[in-house]
Amino acid sequence: MHAPPPSASLDRAPIPFGEFVALAAALMALTALGIDSMLPALPAIADDLGVANANDRQHVITSFLVGFAVAQLAHGPLADRFGRRPVLGFALLFGIVANAVAALADSFTLLLAARFAAGMAIAGARVITVAMVRDCFAGRAMARVMSLVFVVFMAAPVLAPAFGQIVLLFAPWRWIFVGNAAVAAAILAWFWLRMPETLAPENRSPLGLSRLAAGARIFAADRSAVAYTLAAALLSGGLFGFINSIQQVMEVIFGRPELLTIVFASIAGTMAIANFANSRIVMRFGTRLISHSALAGFIVVAGVHLVVAASGGESLLVFIVLQALLMACFGLATSNFSAMAMENMGAIAGRASSLQGFISTLGGALIGAAIGQAFDGSTVPLYTGFLVSGLIALVIVAIGERGRMFRPH
Repeated sequence: MHAPPPSASLDRAPIPFGEFVALAAALMALTALGIDSMLPALPAIADDLGVANANDRQHVITSFLVGFAVAQLAHGPLADRFGRRPVLGFALLFGIVANAVAALADSFTLLLAARFAAGMAIAGARVITVAMVRDCFAGRAMARVMSLVFVVFMAAPVLAPAFGQIVLLFAPWRWIFVGNAAVAAAILAWFWLRMPETLAPENRSPLGLSRLAAGARIFAADRSAVAYTLAAALLSGGLFGFINSIQQVMEVIFGRPELLTIVFASIAGTMAIANFANSRIVMRFGTRLISHSALAGFIVVAGVHLVVAASGGESLLVFIVLQALLMACFGLATSNFSAMAMENMGAIAGRASSLQGFISTLGGALIGAAIGQAFDGSTVPLYTGFLVSGLIALVIVAIGERGRMFRPH
């Protein structure tokens, strides 16, 4: 089946451009807040709820990611049918309730269930934000907007662990969930008061299994959409493995758990810098040349870091520098991968965004969980995971591009 022609884009935002980017970034940042604010609290959560195995703490992250992945299959079709505003409004309300349940959880099982539900809710923010951007922009313009969104969005992983750490200075870990609920409520109010509906009435699609299957066939028939979505899943697996492991890395390997927030911010900050750089150069050099070069850099840095880790010569400073370089390459690659995967999906933006998010997040969550559970007191499993994921992603991208790599257009 051939993809229908992309629907027309305004190539302009329905509200002032700066506010559009800031609101989109705030919505996307709810994901990072839901994940990264937990990191300083994992030991306290485990102690309070009787979790004996240190690696089991990672399930607090993985349960959120799995719920986040699965629910994306529903948010896109619902947003294509009912519009962006009502679906996102309901999702954020559900997320507020899920965080309240997590704050009151008296068992690790209930906490994980609430985290799964919160991930399902926050998935709506991710899917619908991408669909809203695609409603308004296409091609390189979309890549530029998404890069700007990621620049602002990346403040969340820089600040979220600090947010969790500050809460722990004054209150028990349960108040982190209360804080997450309050932030979601504030962003919901902003969205509801300022953002009009971006889905044109003529582009609304009725629900139905046949339409969902048709959307999946259109997506699956597009080599770029499939290749770049799978590549994003693989690179995300490395990222989630890092997030799962970082608290134990700082505590067990370097013996400096108190530096977690500073180290995490230093590393995550390079992703923001990379996305800002991408927003300035993507219109000139193109998404393919930038992302393919970044993927090659990702593989090289991962290989170097693996050699360093296996040789036993890794210091905290070396860890920070090499991981920061790796995250810069990740940021340059994945922001463009997302735009390229959506390039021909304008007519089914919601469903395509759902499929892209489901595959990349669930694949990344499962890979990241495997990497995290392999933690053995060294960073060798982590960087083995980064290197293998990067190499497989390169092969998939090369297949998707029929071997024509590093093209400027």
